[in-house]
Amino acid sequence: MATIRSGNKSALIIVDVQVGVMKGTWDTARVIGNIARTVDRARTRRAPVIWVQHSEEQMAIGSADWQWVPELVPQEGEPRIYKKFESSFENTELEKELSSRGITQVVLAGAATNWCIRATAYGALDRGYDLTIVKDAHTTKPMELENGFKIDAEQVVQELNAVMRWVSYPGRTCSTAAAEQVEFATA
Repeated sequence: MATIRSGNKSALIIVDVQVGVMKGTWDTARVIGNIARTVDRARTRRAPVIWVQHSEEQMAIGSADWQWVPELVPQEGEPRIYKKFESSFENTELEKELSSRGITQVVLAGAATNWCIRATAYGALDRGYDLTIVKDAHTTKPMELENGFKIDAEQVVQELNAVMRWVSYPGRTCSTAAAEQVEFATA
């Protein structure tokens, strides 16, 4: 039986927009600008902004690479979630934070598209949240596979945007919206 959340309240989740994650990503400056616009839009509409920050051996807590990019700064009182896995839900307090605020819709932006954004998107849907991906506010790096085949980062971004318009879960909505158009429900 699927979990369906009743109500209509959004939260913006910013995933891993950290110095070490954003190095070498596709269209970095534009994406960071769009994330900043989305954060401003959420704050103006009084929707919670939740910041998710990844750590691992190559990006230790407190290191320069672990820090947020200078263009984005969490405000006092905005929750921070610390994670060690791709999904922002796994072994974190994210679901507890969302539930305590009565959130029913997750609006998602950040990096990296093919890892933490994708895993967090499916994690949200699996847990009964409606989902909106900010289609111009996530990015990744190009991938080179073992056989020498290369996947362009822009293609990865476009593929996830397409999938998130078509994926369906019972009783939940899944969509994309541009940073300038994303809506936040606060009722």
